[in-house]
Amino acid sequence: MITVSQEGACEVTCVHPEAVERARLALPDQRDVDDASALLKAVADPTRLRLLSALNTGELCVCDLAAVVGISESAVSHQLRLLRAHRLVTFRKEGRIAYYRLLDHHVTVLIGSALEHVRE
Repeated sequence: MITVSQEGACEVTCVHPEAVERARLALPDQRDVDDASALLKAVADPTRLRLLSALNTGELCVCDLAAVVGISESAVSHQLRLLRAHRLVTFRKEGRIAYYRLLDHHVTVLIGSALEHVRE
């Protein structure tokens, strides 16, 4: 069957069964897809990406993050709650001050890869 030609689209309909089967077998399960999608949506927010980028330099308290990103401490706290829920950041308390940091190396790689990709 001939289809309307569009740039980047097939001009004929054909299926390559071996390639389709290989791709199907490589698909992650639906729960992993849903969880990864939610994680990427959390990172996709510009404010949260700036907070994560700031934390990529090292541990910072809420007041420091507010000063770096230029939003209120309340707004920072709200965003950090969401980032904690997605296991992107963690914190420690020292007296009455909460110091945040990226949860692990995977978050560092995720942020670095996204920024490197857009800079290419």
